[in-house]
Amino acid sequence: MRVSSIISISALGSTGVLAQSPSPVPNAPVTTGNPAGVSAKAVLPPQAFWTGGSLSGNVQGYVLAMSARNGSGLDYQVSFSNLPTQGGPFIYHVHSAPVPADGNCTSTLAHLDQMGRGETPACDSTQPATCQQGDLSGKYGNITDATSSYRFHDPYTSLREGDGAYIGNRSIVFHFFNKTRITCANFTVFKSNTSTPYPTSSSSGMKTSPTPTAVPVPGAGTVLSVAKNLAVAPLVAAFLALL
Repeated sequence: MRVSSIISISALGSTGVLAQSPSPVPNAPVTTGNPAGVSAKAVLPPQAFWTGGSLSGNVQGYVLAMSARNGSGLDYQVSFSNLPTQGGPFIYHVHSAPVPADGNCTSTLAHLDQMGRGETPACDSTQPATCQQGDLSGKYGNITDATSSYRFHDPYTSLREGDGAYIGNRSIVFHFFNKTRITCANFTVFKSNTSTPYPTSSSSGMKTSPTPTAVPVPGAGTVLSVAKNLAVAPLVAAFLALL
């Protein structure tokens, strides 16, 4: 009788455990306090990590992230070209680790995923807060065209150092649709002291504001000539009076 009771209680306990649903993964938080004038850019290298017949050279392009002007989230500009002729649509993500000196894209580890969501189920682009923070293509669209340039705002990544969603010390990885890694690049952080806060090219320097120039006033030469003549006239009249 006692053994039977123990077995029954054990079975009930096991059933209760199995019946419990997993705890829901919390949504990614909106990042705030992103410093004004700070940006991070990852430029893909000349040589691809993956080599194969459907790719000539390497995918060309960059991912540029900029602190939003209100400090909430980041504004992105992405551009890709020279894609492989097979294996698309193509996907890209922020990965949690940087690319090592040997360029091994597998060393970048997994996607930036502060909440521990994982890759399954697939990201629902209509609910980006439920996706991995680093899954940029999942949230804002895969790369389908031979040459693609996009702009979007992502509230869930950060350029504030110390934030778990900080991307400045991480990397971008560009994949085939089957998740094979084609190429990767580290972010480089830029800080601006000028009135033009974001880099506009792949160069490492910041674009500075042009030196202001004087605004020409139409007819200014005529006005000055008249003024000079009026100023000299009394002197001429006084000289003539002495003769």
